[in-house]
Amino acid sequence: MKILFAASEAVPYMASGGLADVAGALPKALCAAGHDCRVVLPLYGDIAPALRQQLRLVAQFQVPLAWRSQYCGVWQGQVGAVTYYLLDNEYYFKRPGLYGFYDDGERYAYFSKAVLEMLQYLDFTPDILHCNDWQTGMIPLYLNLFYRPVPCCRELRTVYTIHNIAYQGRYGTEMASDVLGIPYYAMGQVEYQGDVNLMKAGIEAADRVTTVSPTYAQELLDPWYAHGLDGLLRQRQDKLTGILNGIDTESYNPQTDPALTVHYNSRSLAGKAKNKSQLTSQMGLEEGRMLMGMVTRLASHKGLDLVQYILEEMLASTPLNLVVLGTGEYGYESFFAQMQKMHPGRVAVHLGFVPQLARQIYAGCDTFLMPSKSEPCGLSQMVAQRYGTLPIVRETGGLKDSIVDMGNPQGNGYTFQTYNAHDMLDAVRRACRDYENQTEWKKKVRRAMACDFSWDRSAQAYLALYQGLLS
Repeated sequence: MKILFAASEAVPYMASGGLADVAGALPKALCAAGHDCRVVLPLYGDIAPALRQQLRLVAQFQVPLAWRSQYCGVWQGQVGAVTYYLLDNEYYFKRPGLYGFYDDGERYAYFSKAVLEMLQYLDFTPDILHCNDWQTGMIPLYLNLFYRPVPCCRELRTVYTIHNIAYQGRYGTEMASDVLGIPYYAMGQVEYQGDVNLMKAGIEAADRVTTVSPTYAQELLDPWYAHGLDGLLRQRQDKLTGILNGIDTESYNPQTDPALTVHYNSRSLAGKAKNKSQLTSQMGLEEGRMLMGMVTRLASHKGLDLVQYILEEMLASTPLNLVVLGTGEYGYESFFAQMQKMHPGRVAVHLGFVPQLARQIYAGCDTFLMPSKSEPCGLSQMVAQRYGTLPIVRETGGLKDSIVDMGNPQGNGYTFQTYNAHDMLDAVRRACRDYENQTEWKKKVRRAMACDFSWDRSAQAYLALYQGLLS
C-alpha cells in the first residue's frame, strides 16, 4: 500500500507539538510493516541547515490559488525508511516559527493545493492521502472539487485526523472566494456558524475522519469538548473513529536514553533509584519522599486550576515532593514560581522547556500528574510508564484509554473521574499510600513498564482503516 501523510510539521524537520511526533513516528511504523508511507510538509525557514543540506530538488511548478499563481519547489529527503517531501515557497514559509501569522489561512490553503499539484510531478502515486488538523483540511475538498479528473487522483482515498479540535482554522467568509478559490456552489462545505472553517472542510470532504483516541472520538460529540463542531460531527458520526496514538519506543527507552546518566530496565530498577537521587539533588529537593513530576504546557485545559486550588493542602497532607517543567500562561508560571519560594525542598520548578530535563523527570520521578480538563490523546502518560513512573490522570480522552486504575489487578496508574480538586487529591493520596510498600510498588512499576504503547499497535489499526477504504 502507498500512503502519503500530509502535515504542517513532522519530526525531525520541524516540531511544535504532538502532531510532529505522530507525523514522524506513524509513517516509520507503516514502513516497518512493509508499506510505502511518505510525508509531505512545508519547507520552513527555521529547518536546521544540517537537515536542509541533505535535501535534493525533485520538481518545480506553479500552484493556482484563487486568482494567484505561486511557485512551488519540491525538495526530497530521506530519514530511515521514510521519504519526506518539503514544499518550498519563501513568501509563505521563510519566516521564524510555524504559526501565528496574519495570513496563516492563505499559507496552508496554498500548502493544501501544492500537495495535490505535486502528485502530478512525482513517480509516486499514493492509494491513501492522510491529512492532519486544520492546516490540511482543504486537501480533501480541493481533491473532490478540482483534481478528481487527474489520473493520479482518480482512485485516491482520503483520511482526515483531528489532533486537537480547539484549533479549527476559522476565518471571515470573504476568504472563501478571494483566498481559497471555492466556487459558490461549494461554499457550504467550508462555511460553519458564520465563518470559514478549514477543519470543517476536512470533516465534510474526507472519506474517513479519525481522532487520536477512542474516548476523544466520543467526547467530540459533546458540546463541552467539541468547540462548536459537535453538531457537524454527530451528522458525520458514521465516518468518525478514534485510534490511540503511540510513542517512539526506540527514542523513549530507559536502557539507551542519552539524557540519562544511569540506564535501567524493568528487571533491574536500581538505575531508576539513582536517577531519582540525581534529579532530587539537581532540583534542590529533599530526599526520602515520593517524587511527583509534571512536564506540561502551563495552560488551563491541562487541569492546572485543580493543582492551583489544592497544592497547599496536598503538600500538608501527603509525603511528596513536586517537580514541574513547563511554560505557558503567566498566571500559572507565577503560581508555580511562588510555590517554589514558599516550599523550598518540596517544590522545584523550571519555567521553559528543556528536552533533556524532561526525560530526566520521566525517569527520576515515582509518579507523573496529568489532571487534564481535556486531553485528545496525551503522550506523556505513555512515556512516563516507559520509564517506570506511574501516571496519576483524570479519565478523559486518551488518558482514559491508556491508564487503568490500580484498583484493577491490571492497573497501570491512578485515575479520577470528575473534574474536582479533591478527587485528584484522593488519587495522589492513594499513590502515596501504595508507595510506602516498596515491594508491591516495584511490582506496579514493572507492570506499567510492560504496557505496549508502541506505534506498531496503532499502525495496525490505521492499516485496517486504509484497507477498508480501498476495498
